[in-house]
Amino acid sequence: MAFNVRAELARFLREDNVQNDITSSLITNKIIGARIVSREQGVIAGIRFTSMLFAMNGCRSKILKKDGSTIHKNQTVLIVTGPARKILSCERTALNLLSRMSGIATTTNQLARMIKNTNARLYSTRKTAPGLRYFDKEAVEMGGGKKHRVTLADMIMIKDNHIAAEGSLEILIQRARKKDKIFEVEVETEKDAILAAKMGASIIMLDNFTVTKIRKTIASLDRLGLRDKVKIEASGGISSANIVAYAKSGVDMISMGSITNSVKAIDFSLEV
Repeated sequence: MAFNVRAELARFLREDNVQNDITSSLITNKIIGARIVSREQGVIAGIRFTSMLFAMNGCRSKILKKDGSTIHKNQTVLIVTGPARKILSCERTALNLLSRMSGIATTTNQLARMIKNTNARLYSTRKTAPGLRYFDKEAVEMGGGKKHRVTLADMIMIKDNHIAAEGSLEILIQRARKKDKIFEVEVETEKDAILAAKMGASIIMLDNFTVTKIRKTIASLDRLGLRDKVKIEASGGISSANIVAYAKSGVDMISMGSITNSVKAIDFSLEV
């Protein structure tokens, strides 16, 4: 089922009950102008959705900074005009989404730039805020990262708890191969990485491997003639302090939940 952006944005407006803003009802509903200003440097993400929110609430806006572009402190990123009550009633909803998405994009961009001269690329995970996954993942992409799986239906990914529940990695891989040619397997040992590669896994996630252990595992796969048949993903325990070392270990993918589940929002304000 296709994702309906407008329906989700409408849900955000309903959540804040913008139609019954009792404070804004105190003011005269004349036409006013306002601007959204960034209060710190970063990468902007979600400005298109911000504009849509205002439009859905009866206002017109002009985007001055496109999604994915660098913004500076005290820079105007959007101008909005419309009935005063309409602008003020959806102010916080618009700013909340813009701030969160820009925070994700900014962090993603910082990390992606750190590894741009390696063969590894930065991927998001499903560690997103409930109800915000589409927007979180879009923000990652706007910041220069990649989405990986958006939902459970996108690709088979055999994880540790699947293995624990079934009791056999081999059986699960056999079943996965009957469903799809492309599937991923999460492993915790070099032995299981080799098994997954031999059985045709498309992507092997090395979960919580040290850089040294990753190099050793990749070397073993290479000796067995298996390395070129799979993509290798590193995940777990990766931060800005060690991401370059992981990127240089020989992996193709680095996935980090922190870029979406530990967001430091970028500060924006709306000024009438």
